[in-house]
Amino acid sequence: MNVSVILNILGTVLCCEGIFMLAPLLVAAIYGEQAGFFYAVVAAACFLTGAVLRFTRPKTGVFYSREGFVAVTFSWIILSMAGALPMFLTGEYPSYIDAMFDTISGFTTTGASVLSSVEELSRATAFWRCFTHWSGGMGVLVFLMAVLPLSGSSNLHLMRAESPGPSVGKLVPKVRQTAIILYKIYIFITLMQVAALMLAGLPLYDSLALSFSTVGTGGFALLNSSIASYNIAVQIIIIIFMLVCAINFNTYYLIKIRRFKEAFIQNSEAGLFLLIVSASAVLIAFNIKDGFSSFPQAFHTAMFQVATLVSSTGFATADFNLWPEFSKTILVLLMFMGACAGSTGGGFKVSRLMIVAGAVKNELLNMIHPRSVQKVNMNGRRVPDHIVNTALCYMTVYVFVVLISVLLVSLDNFDMTTNFTAVLATLNNIGPGLNAVGPTGNFGGFSVLSKIVLMFDMLVGRLELFPVLTLFSPWMWRLPARRSRKEFQKMDEFE
Repeated sequence: MNVSVILNILGTVLCCEGIFMLAPLLVAAIYGEQAGFFYAVVAAACFLTGAVLRFTRPKTGVFYSREGFVAVTFSWIILSMAGALPMFLTGEYPSYIDAMFDTISGFTTTGASVLSSVEELSRATAFWRCFTHWSGGMGVLVFLMAVLPLSGSSNLHLMRAESPGPSVGKLVPKVRQTAIILYKIYIFITLMQVAALMLAGLPLYDSLALSFSTVGTGGFALLNSSIASYNIAVQIIIIIFMLVCAINFNTYYLIKIRRFKEAFIQNSEAGLFLLIVSASAVLIAFNIKDGFSSFPQAFHTAMFQVATLVSSTGFATADFNLWPEFSKTILVLLMFMGACAGSTGGGFKVSRLMIVAGAVKNELLNMIHPRSVQKVNMNGRRVPDHIVNTALCYMTVYVFVVLISVLLVSLDNFDMTTNFTAVLATLNNIGPGLNAVGPTGNFGGFSVLSKIVLMFDMLVGRLELFPVLTLFSPWMWRLPARRSRKEFQKMDEFE
């Protein structure tokens, strides 16, 4: 294993986080807050530690999928550990575990929190929480693709390990150019929302913080009421951008290069996603209309909760804990499904569900017509068999992780709905669940063990299970002593 290049990447990540911390430092300076001192100290420590790690110059920048999994997983762990330090040192969090919980929740764009009162935070810390969503939304290592001295194949291993979805492809021949294109789209959407929110009457600080949380599909807000206290215009803008960021970003690149047929007509995943969102909002609106003065008001409220949960953002404008069981069941199903692959949203992903459903359909057809040859198709193309097998394997592992996590969390003696939706909300990077962890609750009542389990779920959910779980595999570390570069390349091509 190429340890030197992994350490070099981790050093670059720490330096990058030091740059990120300049944002809350600037906020603290503007508002005259003492919290800025701690962000300055931790930022300097990140720079110093990162510089030391970057002194380990690798003999070669080329590495393979194993190193990619290790580099990505440890990068996210280090990001969270360092990012929690200023939040704890300011005294705004009672313990380092609690600060870690919210930081991991921020970087993984989960939005679950242990805090009962967000409004007591300093402006610097509140801004940092929202900024972690934006930093982790597209992926920190995807951002570093443009500057990492790695070959194209090595970059692809990092992108596959960090990007959400059953498969990752290149928009253009070079992976580094793909990362640049994705971040240009990401920044453009963010600036569009900031401008829209300011036109709706919000100050720059609120517009930036809410845009970071929305575009990153995170869910940290500035008020205890989340988005409920803002006007209808702000809520509509947030609904639009939550859905925009829940769709595969490749779609926007196809629109940019005028391949409209692929972007709109052949994009079966986005079409199914929008159909499910619309149908869910209509069904819930009819189910809850008796509690509102008009059907449009009920539909608006329903659409916001549908958009925020299916995109895994986690904002709220209503306490859906009080809604009928039919509506809550739809919301839980949407939490499981999640957004599209290649978006900043979490969940099982629409494309993966389409692949699994296609595999089940083909199995039924093969039982009826044993000699027939069936293939899974999506977006007008045939899905390779290895991706179908990976999706089925992912679903199996996903179920096991849910069951084990619920079992461990149940030691705290919360009710089953709370335990199950807490695991589902963290593993799918949603944020709120039901009952004790609903939109008006928080995760502060869980024990340290349960918080660790839920933090693990947030990480494995954001990194799509396998990059983290491979670290527990003996085959990851017990590699043959001698392997030629050509042998490793063949192994990676097979994988």
